[in-house]
Amino acid sequence: MTTTRTDASGRLRLILRVDGWSTAVFGVIMLAGAQALSGPLGLPTSWSIPFGVAMLGGAAALGLIAGYPQIPPRHAAFVVGGNTLSCVALLVLAFSGLIPLTGLGVAFLLTGALVVAVYAALELMGLRRLTAA
Repeated sequence: MTTTRTDASGRLRLILRVDGWSTAVFGVIMLAGAQALSGPLGLPTSWSIPFGVAMLGGAAALGLIAGYPQIPPRHAAFVVGGNTLSCVALLVLAFSGLIPLTGLGVAFLLTGALVVAVYAALELMGLRRLTAA
């Protein structure tokens, strides 16, 4: 069974939208809960606020890309690369000692890295289907 470009684009669009919405929710939590999360996670507000702003910017970009009538493969590749870099950055922050994280903070960043890695993998599969169609 062959996948048409429209089917592949629709699947990728769905993944991008879910990624965008979850990124937006995460960004709002990081901004709204910056002070409250600081103690339990060990994540200083000087880190969580820029993370939250970056997450909202990323969510907006994902929404824009998902809104294209035909998703440009280079945009999807950029998303895969960005998610891969985000995953690596979260792992580095979790294990480097750069931020004085609590055990819960390390678990929080590792969970974030896992979620971002899953999105990167799903978007890569969507990109491959899109370019094969």
